[in-house]
Amino acid sequence: MKAMIDALAEQVPEPADGLPEELFLWVSSLTPMVNVDLMIHDAEGRALLTWRHDRFYGPGWHVPGGIIRFKERTASRIAAVAAHELGARVRCTRQPVAIHEVMHPNRRVRGHFISLLYACRLVTPPDASRRHRIASPRPGDWAWHRLCPPDLIPVHEIYRDYIERRRPFPKPEDDENG
Repeated sequence: MKAMIDALAEQVPEPADGLPEELFLWVSSLTPMVNVDLMIHDAEGRALLTWRHDRFYGPGWHVPGGIIRFKERTASRIAAVAAHELGARVRCTRQPVAIHEVMHPNRRVRGHFISLLYACRLVTPPDASRRHRIASPRPGDWAWHRLCPPDLIPVHEIYRDYIERRRPFPKPEDDENG
């Protein structure tokens, strides 16, 4: 067993940089993944969602988010998510506004998450080239939503009240997270 673990460790010289996809998926079948989700509202109260289409969740709108890397601070992951998914910078609450344990009942790979939801606001606008403009969204598109869209990915139903502002929401801090 030790030899196999050592061989795997050689494939990941710096775990903080992320894992190769196959190794990441295997690890996700052994332990829960901890992720940040960014609930971003504008002055009109609309939530900023992005479109995804992958083998785990299918097509749908979702709250931007990402899995925290080894020894990565949540603020760094928040900044990376904002940059990667939106091409923007954000400010967020210092602490999560909600923590959810998410388990898919029948999935082993990517089947257990601890999700940390942060209230955020944009410091810079999202990348205009990624704005949803056509009838069929493309992976990576973003759009403002006043209500939950009918094609919200099912796992993000836990955020419906936050998207629609039916829950009290703290103001994001002045600390910049990205």
